[in-house]
Amino acid sequence: MKRILIYSVLVAAFSTIPVFAAEDPIATRKAIMKNVGAAAKAGGAMVKGEAEFNAVTAELALRVMNAASLGVGELFPKGSETGGKTTASPKLWEDRAGFDKAMAKFQTDTAAGIASKPADLAAFKVAFGTATANCGACHKAYRVKKE
Repeated sequence: MKRILIYSVLVAAFSTIPVFAAEDPIATRKAIMKNVGAAAKAGGAMVKGEAEFNAVTAELALRVMNAASLGVGELFPKGSETGGKTTASPKLWEDRAGFDKAMAKFQTDTAAGIASKPADLAAFKVAFGTATANCGACHKAYRVKKE
């Protein structure tokens, strides 16, 4: 029952994205990344021992990341390089092929993490570490450093 509720919330949250994205891709991608950040925080707390391992939370964290990987790359159309307090680097548009490749790797790695069905902390650390390594690499290459 808990999984059904979690999946229902995810479906509801992501079902409004196409309309919102067309109106404001910067706000939409920021909202999606905020969800990824929350998932990373929950997963990170388990990895660091700040929260007890929970298989449902672990799977949800990976699923949120994977859901974002499926379409967030499309939320960087030409013309959205500035405005909305974006922290996207101009390099993203200059190296679109590299960015698309990074997003595809994120999708593959998060899908593999979900498929591995990590049932304990040791297995989750591997899947989560692989998934979040993508976040750091992409932010380093395609995000303006925060001051």
